[in-house]
Amino acid sequence: MINAKLMQLVINASNDGIVVAEREGLDKPLIYVNPAFERMTGYTLDEILYQDCRFLQSGDRDQPALMAIRESLKESGACREILRNYRKDGSHFWNELSVSTVYNEADRQTYFIGVQKDVTLQVKAQQRVAQLEVELAMVKAELASLKATGGSNKT
Repeated sequence: MINAKLMQLVINASNDGIVVAEREGLDKPLIYVNPAFERMTGYTLDEILYQDCRFLQSGDRDQPALMAIRESLKESGACREILRNYRKDGSHFWNELSVSTVYNEADRQTYFIGVQKDVTLQVKAQQRVAQLEVELAMVKAELASLKATGGSNKT
């Protein structure tokens, strides 16, 4: 069995943000964040202790991923979604959030653990590929139109 000191070292060594939130209550307050979360968001544990994670979305709370997370927390407590979050300095980043439920010895749900990965570069690359695909389709349509008109370009 892994001891508590080693567990703390392991969690603190993670490159992914790790948060623990209480299961009870409407707001699911945060009771722990690791150093990677602090680096990723710019917030310290002392600044966000006992707050809900919603502060990370700033005013951007109509995201479909957030709705999916809320539903999952009501049902199974397990989900994985990509959403927009905002750092303390106001800059946004894309976050892959994986949430799991922690059970106590009596098999009762007591906490949620969230693992957060900054996937901003991947999301931006996917967005750029989608944009290039649209541009390519437009060029292909223009070429087809030119071929259909015999190459004349009367405007």
